[in-house]
Amino acid sequence: MSYHAIKRSIWSNMVSNYLRTVIGMGAGLVTFRLLYQGLSREEFGLWSLLWSVFGYGVLLDFGFGFAAQKRVAELSLTGDWDRLSRVLSTILFCYLGVSAVVMLAALGGSDRILSWLKVSPENAGEFRQVILVFFIGVGLAFPMGIFPEILRGQQRIRLANHLVSGALILRLIFIVLALWLDWSFVTIMVIALVFVLAPDVLAAFLALRGMPAVRLRPGLVCREMLGETMGFSIFAYLATATNIVLGKTDQLVIGATLSVAAVAVYQVGAKVAEIFAQFTRQLQDTLSPAAAHLHAAGNREALRDLLVRSTRWSVLIATPLYLFCAFHLPELLCVLTGDRSSDPETWRVAQVLLAWFYTTLITHGVSKRIFMMSGHERRLMWLGLGEAVANLALSIGLVLTFGSVVCVAIGSLVPTLCFGWLRLWPWVAREAGIRPGELFRQTVLPAWRGSVPLLVLLVVMAGFPVLETANPWLILLVQGPAAAVVGVWGLCTWALSEPERAGLRARLGEGYGRVRSRNAVSRAPVS
Repeated sequence: MSYHAIKRSIWSNMVSNYLRTVIGMGAGLVTFRLLYQGLSREEFGLWSLLWSVFGYGVLLDFGFGFAAQKRVAELSLTGDWDRLSRVLSTILFCYLGVSAVVMLAALGGSDRILSWLKVSPENAGEFRQVILVFFIGVGLAFPMGIFPEILRGQQRIRLANHLVSGALILRLIFIVLALWLDWSFVTIMVIALVFVLAPDVLAAFLALRGMPAVRLRPGLVCREMLGETMGFSIFAYLATATNIVLGKTDQLVIGATLSVAAVAVYQVGAKVAEIFAQFTRQLQDTLSPAAAHLHAAGNREALRDLLVRSTRWSVLIATPLYLFCAFHLPELLCVLTGDRSSDPETWRVAQVLLAWFYTTLITHGVSKRIFMMSGHERRLMWLGLGEAVANLALSIGLVLTFGSVVCVAIGSLVPTLCFGWLRLWPWVAREAGIRPGELFRQTVLPAWRGSVPLLVLLVVMAGFPVLETANPWLILLVQGPAAAVVGVWGLCTWALSEPERAGLRARLGEGYGRVRSRNAVSRAPVS
């Protein structure tokens, strides 16, 4: 596949990612609000804590997910299906062994988990069932997670997105039904887990159908292949583990040092920042298989171009959205929870985490994905470990000193600023063959220059007294479209170069032409 074809694939996959994200955001917001209002605070705290622990499932991956994606991209290029069969069989059956250990550990440790979380006695019995169901479901879903990675390695990200989108819609429908019929907390957890597992099962069928020569059998498990795969995966694993520490440890720190109810306060503040992160990382999520393909082909010039171009477009997409979220955070929190007056602590947590995710997107989002697939996994691991240790130590120290939830968020932001701008950013500049200041001028500065009209609009609109007492939904419905129009106009006028504007018009024209062609075919008379 040529670099031109890869760029076209990245754009189409990114559009698919955004479609999945919009569906996920809509379903997630409705689900979050329904559960926030329909569950008790202790139930909601346990729900939030368990699903944050779900993110730690990547720690049991041992980097094999990245390895599977990388090896599918590389070996599909050469057509070495026998070798790919041995690699994927080894990974899959290692996963099955790990999932068996997880389920057995959950069966024996549920009482200890309840004691650690300080659960009230009246909820202990039901919460024990919820914990058992959750970990059994995670154990079943864990080995199936290899198949979406195979689809990504096949450059079929759109297909994986369609599966996830369908599962999200069905999950929302069934959770609404469960709350309406007053089903138990255990039943709601079962519903959520079923729709985590379902897209992976379908991905398995579709991924293997796309590689008919590949076989997954216990007899193909190979110790030599395990060692070879771990040569890459161990560094990918440690780098991923540090990302989990950076993104998922805050809830555990709060639960251990404050209370499980305080997790709910943090989770509400973090939800807006998480939605922002989901919406702005869709371009980055398409880069790993593309980088693996270019690295296997030895196209270093294309990798450099991909690094700078992707960073530039990521910042262009994220900056207007960051400004809108920061200015309209009270309204977003109200829409999320239904509470007209949000807790000031929740607002502060959300602002800090918004800044954290934004700076992470600039310095970490693109570079880590491309470096991981292009031979820099060892150095990336050491930088990630340093940042994770600093994050954890600072978060624990601040929350023990001040006893405030927002301190944990600050403990995440400060190390990311230091490691991102002092270590990762100069490294990206060296790989791109330019100075750090020039990289900033090419990638970050245009986005802020193009966002000046939006910033002026947000400041002016914030000064209207009538909006201070208006319904939050109304404020967002009025200012959202206006901000979108002004933001897009500012970026197109002051941020994009003429070649970029021409390329964007061409892509939009191609997409419109394909839609018209499909409509013409569907309307043609059948002979």
